[in-house]
Amino acid sequence: MVRTSRIHEEMDGLLSIMERLREPDGCPWDREQTLESLRPFILEEAYELVDSIERGDPDAICEESGDLLLQVVFVAQVCMEKGLFDLADSIRGLNEKLVRRHPHVFGGERLETGSAVSRNWDLIKQGERRVKREDPSLFAGIPPSLPALVKSRQIQERAAKVGFDWEEGDIGPIVDKIHEELWELNEAITSRDREHIEEEMGDVFFALANLSRHLKVEPEFSLQRANRKFESRLRFMENRVERSGRPWSDYTLDELEALWDDAKGE
Repeated sequence: MVRTSRIHEEMDGLLSIMERLREPDGCPWDREQTLESLRPFILEEAYELVDSIERGDPDAICEESGDLLLQVVFVAQVCMEKGLFDLADSIRGLNEKLVRRHPHVFGGERLETGSAVSRNWDLIKQGERRVKREDPSLFAGIPPSLPALVKSRQIQERAAKVGFDWEEGDIGPIVDKIHEELWELNEAITSRDREHIEEEMGDVFFALANLSRHLKVEPEFSLQRANRKFESRLRFMENRVERSGRPWSDYTLDELEALWDDAKGE
């Protein structure tokens, strides 16, 4: 009860601060914000939280969790001012959804595996959409604004849940599919048709995302890791070039390759 009381106290404080910031004599920047203007900040804070989790930094995870919570509170405050809903409405709806979608915990249903729970969750969601007369498709609810690799994984997972998928445990056919898509990309490059090249490049990425899913690797995180690795090595090269006193333009490709190999060694 002490912990719950403390959470209530801190949450009340946060809501009061946000309300004060949005008052006519509050913060000019906060008063200017709209639902549309908050969108990039929501994405930014979500990615910063993911980054802190990947680094395994508890202090950063704590701070970034708070920053992401701020965006939720900000959205709720703006919507409350518009007479749409308040944070209590969001929390109540979430509580009801969690209970409704966990009949194996809060009801009499029995589900023994995580995959069974996931399938049942999707069936319940589809039923909810039908009641609301919303799109009941397998792909309904996938945000259009998701990063492309994340969206590819979600689309493939939805298809897999109805049995349209490569056989579990055998990645050979998926690797063959990647080689096939690379061959088709090469054909498109030879044709010099930009639209065809773009289409085949997308097919390669989609096939790679499929392989990542079967290997239980999140493709977005994998690419982020590759980005960080490349940036780190290039920073090493930058330091070497700066210390040499020579401009980048003076370096031959062979010399840059040698610096890259040194960076890899580091």
